[in-house]
Amino acid sequence: MSRSTAPGRPTGLLLSTPMTMDPPKVRCNQPDPTADQPASPGERSQGRFVKNDDRGNPVAFSHDLEAIVPPAGWAGKIAEFGIGLEDAEVEQLGKYLAALMDVNTRTNLTAIRDADEAWDRHIFDALTLVPVLGEMPEADGRKRVIDVGSGGGLPGIPLAIAMPEIDFVLLDATKRKTDFIENCVAWLGLTNVTVINGRAEGVGQDKGRKLLQGYTGGHREKYDGAMARAVGKVAMIAELTVPLVKVGGLVFLTKGEKADEEVTDAKKALHMLHTHHVGTIETPTGRVVVLEKRRGTPKMYPRRDGEPKRVPLGITGGKN
Repeated sequence: MSRSTAPGRPTGLLLSTPMTMDPPKVRCNQPDPTADQPASPGERSQGRFVKNDDRGNPVAFSHDLEAIVPPAGWAGKIAEFGIGLEDAEVEQLGKYLAALMDVNTRTNLTAIRDADEAWDRHIFDALTLVPVLGEMPEADGRKRVIDVGSGGGLPGIPLAIAMPEIDFVLLDATKRKTDFIENCVAWLGLTNVTVINGRAEGVGQDKGRKLLQGYTGGHREKYDGAMARAVGKVAMIAELTVPLVKVGGLVFLTKGEKADEEVTDAKKALHMLHTHHVGTIETPTGRVVVLEKRRGTPKMYPRRDGEPKRVPLGITGGKN
């Protein structure tokens, strides 16, 4: 795929709030087959192909499904935004969408039932994160991004297809959803995706295995970036995402019209988490709130399961 990247610190994000982004320049990126793999051995999903007769499992689908073709004008729309996709990548996106639409007839993965609408509201919406992910700081080796509350694989799977040079971890607490994602990962042959079934509260406290000098593995403060889409308000989702990124890492929250209001309400929570709102980016499908982690997260965050949602940090009636 062709995409744009911006080396170093996200200077555009740091200069203005809110802001708009010019269409990115296009250049080719290919994954480095010699690069180190993500630092969580044993967690990379091996996936599995699903047999045609495996209909007892509601998230099973035939690997003979035909890719759904994008609607007229879709390719021009993403090109205008500055994203170039190869034919093979569009085919993979169409296959993923075919699986999503097929399984959604048996179990609820998305409220969107129309395939043409899904190309815009799911696939294009996910791909609007391509240029902002390109603004992550340079990393030693391959960059790692975690998708918190991935649901049916959004935005993680489309981004993994479009950005093979980044390793993505897709996290969700619902087993049937992570089973579906694993099936898709295997079918599409996505070697840059790891699937985890678990809660963000627990994963965010996972430092890994303790050694004489520090820790190995784990997830806390291990990622260059974290992202969440339609998971909850900024004050709540910040507590679930910020602990996962390294100091200097970025968090990308896909939001709608109330993004500014949510950021204002989350001001105290962001201070408690040692993170800052560095920009709100307008995209063709919504707005992306960008947070930068300036210092290590206090060890008490994230709190126990369900607490960030039940009592959001810094909100009236919440923990102060």
